[in-house]
Amino acid sequence: MTDPRLKLEVTQLHAELCSALAEPSRILLLYALSQRAYTVNDLSLEVGISQSATSRHLKVLRSSGLVLAERRGQMIEYRLRDSRIIQALDLLREILHDRLAYKFF
Repeated sequence: MTDPRLKLEVTQLHAELCSALAEPSRILLLYALSQRAYTVNDLSLEVGISQSATSRHLKVLRSSGLVLAERRGQMIEYRLRDSRIIQALDLLREILHDRLAYKFF
């Protein structure tokens, strides 16, 4: 990546993505959505947070491009835009697991 403007733009998008992942509830929502599409009500029950909090977190995830919303009649279903985000989260969890394991031994 030789164009400094492009590098800056990609770095900014990277930071925005990381910011969207900085809330534990959003990570739980992403893992739930990796299993199937959910409505806000069903997703809030699955993750154990209020419907209003779920809606707020989904708004952040949508604006960062991690989640898609699709209208199904009167309901809106949410799903992951790209399942590779789960692979990235799993990799981070492996790093954290290794770090914790090293800390205790």
